Amino acid sequence: MVPGSLYLGLISGTSADGIDAALVRFEPQLNVLAAHTAPYSDALRERVLALATRDAAIALDDFGRLDVEIGAAFAAAALSVLREADVDPGAVVAIGSHGQTVRHRPAGAHPFTLQIGDPSVIAERTGILTVADFRRADVAAGGHGAPLLPALHAAVFADRAIPRAILNLGGIANISVLGDGRDVLGFDTGPANCLLDAWAMRHLGTARDDNGAWAQSGRVDDALLAYWLADPYFAAVPPKSTGREVFNLDWLDARLPANLAPADVQATLLALSARSIADALRTHGRGAREVYACGGGVHNAALMDALRSELAGMRVATTAALGLDPDYVEAAGFAWLARARLAGEPGNLPSVTGARGARLLGAVYPAP
Repeated sequence: MVPGSLYLGLISGTSADGIDAALVRFEPQLNVLAAHTAPYSDALRERVLALATRDAAIALDDFGRLDVEIGAAFAAAALSVLREADVDPGAVVAIGSHGQTVRHRPAGAHPFTLQIGDPSVIAERTGILTVADFRRADVAAGGHGAPLLPALHAAVFADRAIPRAILNLGGIANISVLGDGRDVLGFDTGPANCLLDAWAMRHLGTARDDNGAWAQSGRVDDALLAYWLADPYFAAVPPKSTGREVFNLDWLDARLPANLAPADVQATLLALSARSIADALRTHGRGAREVYACGGGVHNAALMDALRSELAGMRVATTAALGLDPDYVEAAGFAWLARARLAGEPGNLPSVTGARGARLLGAVYPAP
């Protein structure tokens, strides 16, 4: 076992609204000692989102600078949470940095996934050994490289007596199905917040629809919802993963009727998120009786209410009920993956990603 028990996890997810940092102690159970969210500036978020769209083009020099800039922002987030916790960087065994995904293409002749946020910059500026680039080893082994957190969910949240699912409500939603005696199943179900946020930015000029209030002011168009749900991704069989490359404003604009009120579009987008998640659980949930949500979408009251309605008969709560703050499950997960890498333990679950086998995930960047 790797000596020491303090690790730090960093991630900015599909929504690209900022960096979540979690300081974690393993005793051996996982305990989040301190957590911090460092929002991106509006200008930086705009550059990240522009790069993450399907047809984005960027000069190589600009890409290199953005990689370093994101790395510096990740390092600053790490140091901020350590200051808040009054913990010296020398007490931390390692940082696990997911980085910022800007492209995810797990299919085709040359599949790849790309995260930026230079880990050498993080290691240099924090003085802490950094583990990063967690997804590409799984993709090289024929997997999707996503989702990766079902391994953590199984270790921390599984209950042999009660089949349950963990639902991550980021830009993209993903589920982990646990506790039925079979291998863990997990996959991306489709959009959670990414389309809602993009539509709110276009029409309200805000990064999100707070609490889903705007969506609730509109009316769900059932015919449009059925049309969207006919997208082949929703019917595809796991393993599968997706991202902003697919579910973006181009996808939406190509599937919008003329003259539909923007609030009605938002209401229907919220219904799309809730229905596609519920359909995935009905089809692949293996009799799960409980659903515990994490990620930024737990703060959208309208989305959580829609999920409870769609999943009537199941208990729907957040991971707070299981002892872990829903805002920092993913960040804690990358601390957990860094620990696994340094212990020489595989980080992926082939039953989830479709990889040919278990693999060590992450590259190690020593501290100066």
